[in-house]
Amino acid sequence: MANDPTPSDTAAAARWYSGPALWRKLIRIAGIAGEKTLLAALTLFYCLKDKDTPNWARGVIVGALGYLILPTDLIPDILPGAGYGDDWGAIVAALATVSAYIKDEHKSKAREQVTRLIGRRRPEAPLEFIE
Repeated sequence: MANDPTPSDTAAAARWYSGPALWRKLIRIAGIAGEKTLLAALTLFYCLKDKDTPNWARGVIVGALGYLILPTDLIPDILPGAGYGDDWGAIVAALATVSAYIKDEHKSKAREQVTRLIGRRRPEAPLEFIE
């Protein structure tokens, strides 16, 4: 894909990743990026938190979630319709790469949080997002 992040983009993005930063970003983009983006990002988050996920997969996930949080990326997030396209590409690539480690419980927890994000204004961060 033309908008796939380069390895240097992914390495820089990892420096931006943290649970609290991810939660703040998800609150900001809940109405813009769409339910699929939220669900995919949260599924990756719960896979990251799972002790069974190998370190190499955690690195892929941190890179993708960091890229989502990154304030500047290939396509500025403020552009209507296209702003989260590159972020979505990074998330989808990470999902495909680590799919063998994604469990039903990750998807279930992600779905619960999407419901919280979409259904409430400024929901409190769940404990797992607090570092």
